[in-house]
Amino acid sequence: MKLDFEKTGGLLPAIIQDDKTGKVLMLGFMNEEAFGKTKESGNVTFFSRSKNRLWMKGETSGNTLQVVNILVDCDSDTLLIKARPAGPVCHTGDDTCFGETNRPDDICFLKHLQNVIEKRRQEMPEGSYTTTLFLKGVNRMAQKVGEEAVETVIEATNGTEEGFIYEASDLMYHLIVLLTSKGLRIEDLCRELMKRHKG
Repeated sequence: MKLDFEKTGGLLPAIIQDDKTGKVLMLGFMNEEAFGKTKESGNVTFFSRSKNRLWMKGETSGNTLQVVNILVDCDSDTLLIKARPAGPVCHTGDDTCFGETNRPDDICFLKHLQNVIEKRRQEMPEGSYTTTLFLKGVNRMAQKVGEEAVETVIEATNGTEEGFIYEASDLMYHLIVLLTSKGLRIEDLCRELMKRHKG
């Protein structure tokens, strides 16, 4: 990873993004020493222009930023650091320095759910309902999707809104289990739907 510190007067802008939610948390600056410290320690360390020294994010508050991945832009003069925050990032107490709440969009939970289901498939913990589905095989998983689809239709036509949401959630869960068993992802469905979308 070659960085061009000279072009920017010795300081590179570093955009910090939450690895899980995708939210931009803050912008800081790094000199070569701060960048080296960040890589070495695994915690985001900046060069503070006001204090004129290295400053590890969270050194006093405890709200550190644990590095997950470091990306460099095409001109080698800007960093994108994906990190896991240990608490609010902004000195005001806000989740981000841009006043946003740092939580994933609701739809992103489906990706997280499939990650959990995939982990269950790999580890097969005892007592897990998901484990029992994988042990029973693809035919049982497909049957459960069919059963849940029927229950969803019944609630949609003759039930309550709350019951419909409940049954549709069961349907989605079992469909994701079935996708996982086939080595597919919820993102594969998204890509197929995007291909069909013409507007």
